Amino acid sequence: MDRRKFLKGSALFSGAFALSPLELAALPGQQKSLVGSKKAKNIIFMISDGMSLGTLTMADLYSRNILGKTSHWIGLYESKKVSRALMSTASASSIVTDSAAASSAFGGGVRVKNGVLNTGPNGEKYLPVWQQFKQNGKKAGCVTTVTITHATPAGFCVNSEKRNAEPMIAELYAELGMDVMMGGGDEFFNPEKREDRKDVYSVYEQKGYQIIRDAAGLKNISPNRKTLGVFSTGALPYTVDREHLNEFKDTPTLAEMTVAAIGQMKDHPQGFVLQVEGGKVDWSAHANDVAALIHDQLAFDKAVKAAIDFAERDGNTLVIITTDHGNANPGTIYGPDATKNFNSIANYKYTNEYILNKIHADFNIQQVKDWIYEGNRISLTDDEARLLLGFYNGLEKEDGLYNYKKLPFKLYSEIQKKHNSVGWISMDHSGDYVEVAIYGPGSELLMPFIKNTDLHDLMLHAAQVSAKK
Repeated sequence: MDRRKFLKGSALFSGAFALSPLELAALPGQQKSLVGSKKAKNIIFMISDGMSLGTLTMADLYSRNILGKTSHWIGLYESKKVSRALMSTASASSIVTDSAAASSAFGGGVRVKNGVLNTGPNGEKYLPVWQQFKQNGKKAGCVTTVTITHATPAGFCVNSEKRNAEPMIAELYAELGMDVMMGGGDEFFNPEKREDRKDVYSVYEQKGYQIIRDAAGLKNISPNRKTLGVFSTGALPYTVDREHLNEFKDTPTLAEMTVAAIGQMKDHPQGFVLQVEGGKVDWSAHANDVAALIHDQLAFDKAVKAAIDFAERDGNTLVIITTDHGNANPGTIYGPDATKNFNSIANYKYTNEYILNKIHADFNIQQVKDWIYEGNRISLTDDEARLLLGFYNGLEKEDGLYNYKKLPFKLYSEIQKKHNSVGWISMDHSGDYVEVAIYGPGSELLMPFIKNTDLHDLMLHAAQVSAKK
């Protein structure tokens, strides 16, 4: 054997594995050539935040069993309309990412530590991808079911050493001239709710933005204008609560916001980029709240359909559908009544958050049992009702992210498990590989296994925009 040839070949082989899938695709003889690929004029990047594979599965099972139809995401697989991959979601500091680092991987193209947005360990600033596209003449926007200043939309738009700097992020969007921003977070724009009393809404109005505050306003939106839509204090309501409670009826759905955002930007000659986030999928997983989880995942699924419908008509739009990380890894549990138990989730009228918030320390055992039956059609035992009441009488305590009122989410999900055959491994993020589906020009660039930063590069390649760091 010629040792020099062997070593040379080994070096090339090992060096190739140090490259990203997109860099590998550009090597002579490796995968598909980028030459001749159709340019993506528009990009819609869709993130079901915190969606474990079990969440995608259960939403499809619910859709098939209860609604009588396949979910749109799984339907794209069945019809072979999309390219598909598994994606590693790690951050620079952990195999388990948070949403800020995950969004920064997509947005800045570099893995950063958990908790920061497009910022390196020594203060390096990585240019967010929506800024790159705006510099190349495109319109840019984000829509979400949580606060519009939250980590996932912010990661595509801004640099910040702290993901929680939401009052500042609200101002940065206006400075950057983001074209369409929709979600919750009135407390970061409203002078009556901000600590500094600054009227950030007026800053947007002075820059020519129209301010939309409810679903009716969204239906009467002025076309082709920069738009800020803020529809709630904090996050938008969960979908299942919105469907059953009149107090939330005037809140737009994620699909409605997606359609409106596309409509505002689709006629721009240089095209547009839009991020769509189902943010409360993540929050419901943190709470082990199965009704909230499934219905918000299906609401995201409707937004997927809206984006794909537009892309099919348009012919020049790349749609990326994925998640930023798993959360709580929920799934169905084997047993003789698993199907019947799972289907009983159709009887859940409200989220666990809404149900548990309505219980008070002065409730008696029978009142707890009656209220749980009204909300979920679950018949508690006296001992279960007594255990729940213990949390309201200070006898028990439960923490958890987004559990500001210390509600007994974990305990109640364990009670529900006996009736719905759904289990959870935790109340927090997981480091499992996740699904990616891509439709439209640029989908041929997707390799079977990627890391999260590769989607940043894929967008730039598909749109034929030179990368800037």
